[in-house]
Amino acid sequence: MTDSRLFLTGITASGHHGANPGEKEQAQEFVVDLDVEVEVSADAIGGTADYRALIRTAREVVELERFDLLESIAGAVARAVASRPGVVRATAIVHKPNAARSNDVQGIAAAATAEGD
Repeated sequence: MTDSRLFLTGITASGHHGANPGEKEQAQEFVVDLDVEVEVSADAIGGTADYRALIRTAREVVELERFDLLESIAGAVARAVASRPGVVRATAIVHKPNAARSNDVQGIAAAATAEGD
């Protein structure tokens, strides 16, 4: 068995997150990048973590849960992805494009890392 890393970038999802008034009422766009260390036991989808499931997991956290802080979203995504079969460690970077635009910067993001089960 070997370990490998998957880099999944630009995962878009709409969510109701933020500490400012109105941010949880109106859905806004978030973009997630994942750096996932996986175990590889065979040259087949069943021999490692299926990246399609990792993408779905990240989207579900952003779309179904609600947080005040960007850091909390990143932590929840990292933990959810790390809990998937075959995942050793997951880092989630969550970008909030609307916050970047409203603050006249190119990007605002938070990152978190979680260990697999």
